Amino acid sequence: MSEQGLARLDALWKRGTDFLGSKYAILGGAMTWVSERHLVAAISNAGGFGVIACGGMGPDLLATEIDATRALTDKPFGVNLITLHPELDALIDVCGAHGVSHVVLAGGLPSGAAIAKIKGFGAKLMCFAPTATLAKKLVRSGADAIIIEGMEAGGHIGPVSTSVLAQEILPVVRDVPVFVAGGIGRGEAIASYLEMGASGAQLGTRFVVAEECIAHENFKKAFIRANARDAIASVQIDQRFPVIPVRALRNEGTEKFMETQQAIVTRFQNGEVSQEEGQMQIEHFWGGALRRAVVDGDVETGSVMAGQSVGMVKKIEPTAMIIDELVGQACTYLAD
Repeated sequence: MSEQGLARLDALWKRGTDFLGSKYAILGGAMTWVSERHLVAAISNAGGFGVIACGGMGPDLLATEIDATRALTDKPFGVNLITLHPELDALIDVCGAHGVSHVVLAGGLPSGAAIAKIKGFGAKLMCFAPTATLAKKLVRSGADAIIIEGMEAGGHIGPVSTSVLAQEILPVVRDVPVFVAGGIGRGEAIASYLEMGASGAQLGTRFVVAEECIAHENFKKAFIRANARDAIASVQIDQRFPVIPVRALRNEGTEKFMETQQAIVTRFQNGEVSQEEGQMQIEHFWGGALRRAVVDGDVETGSVMAGQSVGMVKKIEPTAMIIDELVGQACTYLAD
């Protein structure tokens, strides 16, 4: 690893590493059913910053997960909470009671009350921002850092690419650290965003195939086999039945989802189902599908959420090797 490149890298992401308290400003993207104690601790132990994906956990389960993660690492890590979770207040209380240092709020604009509660127990708050205007608003509301995530990412996505978001937001949001996410699979990309003004990067897809990740072997193999073009966004076929786009690997489930939408539209037009009933059927189609894929290994009908960087996933290896490779690539790039 180039000493010159490493010195430059350390300088470029110093704001990020100071904020996170980690050796490297590489965040682990919070992936439901994937980002639990083993992967989170492995990322933090390897110098990155692991983040627990609370997802649909209740307060008791989150408390257990935080304690279990602490048993595996003495390094800093964070907790990702979904703003629309029905027990958000109680989950925030759990984070406070367990001394969580960093909380990431995702899935919508957080309320002032949630922000105040998190700041009240001294945690650093990170929020996702899809536009420069919203990023500025979140900073004014109390966000200590911003994450910008482009449409290349896996899971629920917005309409704008990472490179465009970076060009729009990095030059104008300077008050707090900004971390870039979505489609990042190599260290050169991390370094280039740092040069543009980012304080660090967030990666999810690359860590799915880490040895420490508990995802089913079938799930990991699907990632290794896939190319970038296999990670597609779900398509809405009728504006009367909105679909929040999700990026996942194309499989039987994605094809069946299209067929289901078409069938519901036809039934609605024939007066056989109300718009509300049809919408509910569409929204329930993927219920439990992510768990089926990650935990049970059903990669045919389950939801195999993956970012377009999946094409850069080649083998199962220890988390530390993944992070070392990313850092090495960034150093080589910066030394040139």
